[in-house]
Amino acid sequence: MPKQKTHSGAKKRFRITGSGKIMREQVNKRHLAEHKSSRRKRRLQIDQVMAPADAAKAKKLLGH
Repeated sequence: MPKQKTHSGAKKRFRITGSGKIMREQVNKRHLAEHKSSRRKRRLQIDQVMAPADAAKAKKLLGH
């Protein structure tokens, strides 16, 4: 049976921590930043742990 390929879009968006959690980037930080406060932009830089229901789908796409 052939190897399972990693989903190209998923590997660019998600990463797996050492403990197995799926991390994702925050939304709302790509454009229209001029009217957002510095505090808001700073907090949007931090990666978030993905919700359990979504994490299961992401793990499958990443081949885990």
